[in-house]
Amino acid sequence: MPANACPLFHVLPMRQRAALIQRELRARLETLLPRLMREAGYDMWLIVCQEDNPDPVYSTMIPMDTWSPILQMLIFYDRGPEGGVERINLSMTDTHDLYDRPWSGRRHEEQWVMLREIIQERDPQRIGINIGSVAWAAGGLTYNLHQQLEAHLPAVYVNRFRSAEPLAVRWLATLTPGEIQLFEHVAQVAHALLAHCYSRQAIVPHVTTTADLEWAYWQRAADLGLEMAFKPYFVLVRGPENRRRYGQDAFIHPGDFIRSDVGIRYLRLNSDHQEWAYVLRPGESDAPEEMRQLLAAGNRLQDIYMGSFQRGLTGNQLLEHILSGARQEGIPQPR
Repeated sequence: MPANACPLFHVLPMRQRAALIQRELRARLETLLPRLMREAGYDMWLIVCQEDNPDPVYSTMIPMDTWSPILQMLIFYDRGPEGGVERINLSMTDTHDLYDRPWSGRRHEEQWVMLREIIQERDPQRIGINIGSVAWAAGGLTYNLHQQLEAHLPAVYVNRFRSAEPLAVRWLATLTPGEIQLFEHVAQVAHALLAHCYSRQAIVPHVTTTADLEWAYWQRAADLGLEMAFKPYFVLVRGPENRRRYGQDAFIHPGDFIRSDVGIRYLRLNSDHQEWAYVLRPGESDAPEEMRQLLAAGNRLQDIYMGSFQRGLTGNQLLEHILSGARQEGIPQPR
């Protein structure tokens, strides 16, 4: 872990983040959503939530620079391949030019009346609502709003409600080419943030603990205007020689290993990294050779994992491909 292990990196200012999110959201709504709705078999998708309790899918469908007061209703209606997907925002939220906004009132009772009129006019046959039971992010419709939907809409349309879980999962799991490019930037920032924690700027041997690193990672991210994807985690791994010398104390000493499990949320994309670091002993310029060989084997196993993915395989088939490929390359006890 050399002292210069932390590279410089640039985190985008908020205004530029908002512009990029707006650009990619437009691409998702115009190119991705129609295909996903047709593949999943929904001609209408209703996303209903309230201020300060957004549906997880709703949060991915509005601009970054907006405020969502009171009752939120997004309506997507597939008019067919020629007509495209109609996008309606039935709320006071300013979604710029991404959605049609037929309502400009302030009384939420009017929203329910207009929602009923919109649905009756289009007469959808299969209406998706977010009541998924497996993927947590696909179950954002609250019990209260579910009841209100049923109370305000004619029974014929309530009977056409279906869980939109397949559609919600595909919407959340699919990246556009532009988002993949942004993800490279997100990963670079995440790697640099972790490199800072793995440098002598953050670690003072015999003084710093892994808990200190967790707070350092969190604080550094907060200073850059980044959110946590989850609570950061660092664990100390100590070999026999250091165990004899230092026991199991909490401080990081030369010769120790550190493993991370950390991630940031940036540009509406999440990183998730697990990386190892070795704390150099005086006079060392790299980790011990046997550890470098072990790391190389682990990295090769990662390559085998990624090279084994094929469309149409079951999870068990994929696992067998991975393990058999690793054994053929002589990697011991692949998992």
